[in-house]
Amino acid sequence: MVIERKYGDVERAEELLPLAFQILRFKMTEFRRKTARRGEFDSASVDDVALADGAQDHAIALERRDLQEKLAAAIEKLDGRCRELMRLKLQDRGFEEIRVALGAATLNTVYTWDHRCRERLRELMGGAR
Repeated sequence: MVIERKYGDVERAEELLPLAFQILRFKMTEFRRKTARRGEFDSASVDDVALADGAQDHAIALERRDLQEKLAAAIEKLDGRCRELMRLKLQDRGFEEIRVALGAATLNTVYTWDHRCRERLRELMGGAR
């Protein structure tokens, strides 16, 4: 009944095969879109995913602690403005708030300070650019 209403202009039997393939193509495209929208295309089986055991990896913990110590030591070696800039950034302050707090004339000045301070911090931590 739907085919008769929707494709009433088809009169010959030779036109049915191409019409059937066209309908099949539409249905396949609709199915792909639906599975992509639902996230079923890239979903993984629960059996295939390795779950964390909850225990912290000691090597990662040591590496993280070492990096934190290097960062703290490097921040201590920064000059006053850079140290204050990093402190404000760690408090989630925006660049405009930092500009006001540090008394900079323009926002670009704060961007320049930030870039230079990050470069200096990278050098102090022993990292290369």
